[in-house]
Amino acid sequence: MGSAEYAYSDLSDLSINGKYAKKTTEQVGGSHYKNKKIEPIDYIVSNDLNFCEGNVIKYITRYKEKGGIEDLKKAKQYIDFIIANLELKGNR
Repeated sequence: MGSAEYAYSDLSDLSINGKYAKKTTEQVGGSHYKNKKIEPIDYIVSNDLNFCEGNVIKYITRYKEKGGIEDLKKAKQYIDFIIANLELKGNR
Protein backbone atom coordinates (compact mmCIF):
# COMPACT_ATOMS: atom_id res chain seq x y z
CA MET A 1 0.00 0.00 0.00
CA GLY A 2 1.45 3.33 -1.02
CA SER A 3 1.04 6.50 0.91
CA ALA A 4 -1.11 9.39 -0.24
CA GLU A 5 0.48 12.55 -1.53
CA TYR A 6 -0.78 16.02 -0.73
CA ALA A 7 -0.59 19.39 -2.40
CA TYR A 8 -0.05 22.14 0.16
CA SER A 9 -1.27 25.69 -0.22
CA ASP A 10 1.13 28.51 0.51
CA LEU A 11 1.52 30.08 3.94
CA SER A 12 -1.12 32.69 3.17
CA ASP A 13 -3.58 30.07 4.41
CA LEU A 14 -2.30 30.62 7.95
CA SER A 15 -3.86 33.14 10.26
CA ILE A 16 -1.69 35.41 12.40
CA ASN A 17 -1.78 33.08 15.41
CA GLY A 18 -0.61 30.11 13.33
CA LYS A 19 -3.97 28.34 13.15
CA TYR A 20 -5.14 27.16 9.78
CA ALA A 21 -7.86 29.52 8.64
CA LYS A 22 -9.11 27.30 5.83
CA LYS A 23 -8.48 23.95 4.20
CA THR A 24 -4.80 23.79 3.28
CA THR A 25 -4.38 20.37 1.71
CA GLU A 26 -5.79 18.43 -1.16
CA GLN A 27 -5.12 14.72 -1.52
CA VAL A 28 -3.31 13.99 -4.76
CA GLY A 29 -2.57 10.25 -4.48
CA GLY A 30 -4.73 7.41 -3.17
CA SER A 31 -8.48 7.42 -2.75
CA HIS A 32 -8.96 6.59 0.93
CA TYR A 33 -9.88 10.17 1.96
CA LYS A 34 -11.65 11.30 -1.23
CA ASN A 35 -15.16 10.64 0.13
CA LYS A 36 -14.52 12.39 3.45
CA LYS A 37 -15.92 15.84 4.24
CA ILE A 38 -12.62 16.93 5.81
CA GLU A 39 -9.08 15.67 5.30
CA PRO A 40 -7.65 14.16 8.50
CA ILE A 41 -4.61 16.47 8.30
CA ASP A 42 -6.87 19.54 8.32
CA TYR A 43 -8.74 18.23 11.38
CA ILE A 44 -5.48 17.29 13.13
CA VAL A 45 -3.80 20.66 12.55
CA SER A 46 -6.93 22.69 13.33
CA ASN A 47 -7.30 20.93 16.68
CA ASP A 48 -3.61 21.02 17.65
CA LEU A 49 -3.40 17.24 18.00
CA ASN A 50 -0.02 15.68 18.71
CA PHE A 51 1.61 12.95 16.61
CA CYS A 52 -0.04 10.00 18.36
CA GLU A 53 -3.48 11.64 18.49
CA GLY A 54 -3.19 12.57 14.82
CA ASN A 55 -2.34 9.03 13.83
CA VAL A 56 -5.39 7.70 15.68
CA ILE A 57 -7.57 10.07 13.62
CA LYS A 58 -5.77 9.13 10.39
CA TYR A 59 -6.08 5.36 10.84
CA ILE A 60 -9.67 5.42 12.12
CA THR A 61 -10.72 7.66 9.24
CA ARG A 62 -9.27 5.46 6.52
CA TYR A 63 -9.61 1.88 7.78
CA LYS A 64 -12.70 1.04 5.70
CA GLU A 65 -11.19 2.31 2.44
CA LYS A 66 -7.56 1.33 2.93
CA GLY A 67 -6.09 -0.86 5.66
CA GLY A 68 -9.03 -2.61 7.29
CA ILE A 69 -8.22 -4.40 10.52
CA GLU A 70 -4.53 -3.53 10.16
CA ASP A 71 -5.35 0.20 10.34
CA LEU A 72 -7.56 -0.42 13.39
CA LYS A 73 -4.65 -2.20 15.06
CA LYS A 74 -2.42 0.78 14.26
CA ALA A 75 -4.99 3.18 15.76
CA LYS A 76 -5.18 0.98 18.86
CA GLN A 77 -1.38 0.98 19.17
CA TYR A 78 -1.31 4.79 19.12
CA ILE A 79 -4.11 4.92 21.71
CA ASP A 80 -2.01 2.59 23.87
CA PHE A 81 0.97 4.98 23.46
CA ILE A 82 -1.21 7.88 24.61
CA ILE A 83 -2.48 5.93 27.63
CA ALA A 84 1.03 4.80 28.60
CA ASN A 85 2.32 8.37 28.36
CA LEU A 86 -0.51 9.68 30.55
CA GLU A 87 0.08 6.95 33.11
CA LEU A 88 3.79 7.80 33.25
CA LYS A 89 2.85 11.40 33.98
CA GLY A 90 0.43 10.30 36.71
CA ASN A 91 -2.68 11.37 34.76
CA ARG A 92 -5.82 9.25 34.70
